[in-house]
Amino acid sequence: MQIRGLGEASSKMATLQIPAGQFVTLAFHDVRDDAQPAVDHDPYAVSTERLASLFDWLAVNDWHPVSLDDIQAARNGERVLPHNAVLLSFDDGLESFYTRAFPLLLAFDYPALFAVETGWIERVSRGDTVAAADTDPVTSPLDEGAVIRGDGGDETDNEVRYNGRGRGSAGFVDWRQVREMQASGLVEVASHTDDLHRGISANPQGNVEPAALTRQYDASSGEYESDVDYRRRVHDDLVRSADIIEEHTGIRPRTLVWPYGATNAVTEAIARKAGYRFTFSLGDQRLSTPSSGPDFGRFLVMDDPDPVAIESQIAQTVAPPKRIQRAVQVDLDYLYDPDPDQVNANLSALLDRIQAMQVRTVYLQAFADPDGDGTASSLYFPNHSLPMRADLFNRVAWQLKTRAGVEVYAWLPLLAFDLPDEERQQRLAVRAHGADGDSQAADRDYRRLSPFRPATLSIVRGIYADLARNTSGINGILIHDDAYLAADEDAQACTPEARWPGTQQVLTDCGLSARDKTRALIDFSRQAVAGAREYVNLSHRFRVARNIYPRVVLDPDAESRFAQALGPFLESYDEVALMAMPYLDQADMTRDGDTASQWLNALIDQVMRYPDGLDRTVFELQAYDWARERWIEPQRFQGWMQQLVRRGGLNLAYYPDDFITGKPAFQPTFEGMSLNEFPYSTSPLRSQP
Repeated sequence: MQIRGLGEASSKMATLQIPAGQFVTLAFHDVRDDAQPAVDHDPYAVSTERLASLFDWLAVNDWHPVSLDDIQAARNGERVLPHNAVLLSFDDGLESFYTRAFPLLLAFDYPALFAVETGWIERVSRGDTVAAADTDPVTSPLDEGAVIRGDGGDETDNEVRYNGRGRGSAGFVDWRQVREMQASGLVEVASHTDDLHRGISANPQGNVEPAALTRQYDASSGEYESDVDYRRRVHDDLVRSADIIEEHTGIRPRTLVWPYGATNAVTEAIARKAGYRFTFSLGDQRLSTPSSGPDFGRFLVMDDPDPVAIESQIAQTVAPPKRIQRAVQVDLDYLYDPDPDQVNANLSALLDRIQAMQVRTVYLQAFADPDGDGTASSLYFPNHSLPMRADLFNRVAWQLKTRAGVEVYAWLPLLAFDLPDEERQQRLAVRAHGADGDSQAADRDYRRLSPFRPATLSIVRGIYADLARNTSGINGILIHDDAYLAADEDAQACTPEARWPGTQQVLTDCGLSARDKTRALIDFSRQAVAGAREYVNLSHRFRVARNIYPRVVLDPDAESRFAQALGPFLESYDEVALMAMPYLDQADMTRDGDTASQWLNALIDQVMRYPDGLDRTVFELQAYDWARERWIEPQRFQGWMQQLVRRGGLNLAYYPDDFITGKPAFQPTFEGMSLNEFPYSTSPLRSQP
């Protein structure tokens, strides 16, 4: 977003109105007289002039800075927040808050939340050396190049490496200044943790990720931190920070501001146990209300924006712009190699290609399928249910997010898991009704576990939980095309152990209709994904996509053969990844081009019948002709994309991608897939990665 001049910004009137009872939170960091938009070494710094301009703009345009006391009173029903309510927050305990922001707060009589990282203040006051990674993982993520405390680098005593530069004790507030600001009645002191504003080792390859969410990897033992040790570490840190603040100010903090916005349901529960009543992350999918807490999202202020830029970004929460999906589905099986050097070379090729392609998302395979049968025989992350082929998913996902700048969805089966215990596999397998009333395991296409067996749900939910526990930064999950039930499946519903997925409801009538099966698979998927939701970063907009076969879209009666239907999928998932693969759906289709084009037109005609069909459907094209064992001709492949876009099918994906040999051909694929034609906001005010 273009940064307007200061005079122009302060003269413009607001057009956005935040309803009474709702509020937004702005997250600031350093305030400097010499901060310069776009070229500053610290993208999170705002200039003193711009901050003063914003405060003036708030007053002129009838915006109302509120305090946490106001929010708590509204939460208790004692008052209603005014319209255009905004909570001002400042992170990291920097000296500039006292010397530059605090005088402005006094002049305007504005309240603010001030989050201090107690470990930094305590250590620099003692003359210790501290290394701090960059503030925001959205644009300057922690990676293996970030500094971990103890690595040394070019730090000196009494210094914190802060956004690439050293800060001594003069760069942070001291406790006398904190007490003075607290006594004014305008500043509430919050914890920014004691020692969680850093990255820790997250995988065998050496990536460092936010300490609050990461199970630390110990290279010497080759093991990850246990859940018990992890929870104790985070809890003890939060208590220690509160103890220090109370010791120096006389008031125990009720509010915790998570470094990097890194928090999930687990850490939120730990924070409650540690005594915090409010927590703040990053990201705001909607305007906050007092009752929507205790965790509140915030808009991260970057690149010294003017007030109009800030208002514009907030407006996108009120009226979100159309989200256009462009995704590449990537096989981790292509990247894996027993030789670590080859893995690194393959990863480098993937990163270069995805970055150049300028797409939004990678659907990244999280399961191993070396024989190509579609069933997960092992996984690419530590887990409790299947063998681990290699501890690779976290590494690749993190590199894609931080180096290629894309969102990453974990691509996982829902039912097709090949358990190490064959007897258990057979006991839990989807079963087909026989002509004589008996049943047998249904091994057609995929070896699937029955969604009607509670033990299956326990296994699959556990796998999804293990995935997110190991890689909390994923942006979503793509559910594989294995989630189907044929007309003669699933006789497991007739067994005494059967239950409706996620409930204790006994199935008294196992003669399930096609729609019953469709709903059962949807309910099963919700329960499985719930296992992941407990661990994913709340600052991310987590989305769930699910593959659907084109046959059930073209012929709704085919629901009886697949237990899939477009209408219920659109109601239940954030994205429906429609397998718009003409030569896969009809292997004998004439390869003249026109036939496939007509097939795609028929497909999009059916999607358009639903009010939000085009908005929520991702048309996933085939880049390879499996029946003829060759890549689709580049111009034909690009033509399919252009055809869909002309018809309004803006959400596109494709599979497969051979990033090692460069197939499909880059230029026509780039021209069809790149988001350049539909740019999304790169505003200096960030609420979402």
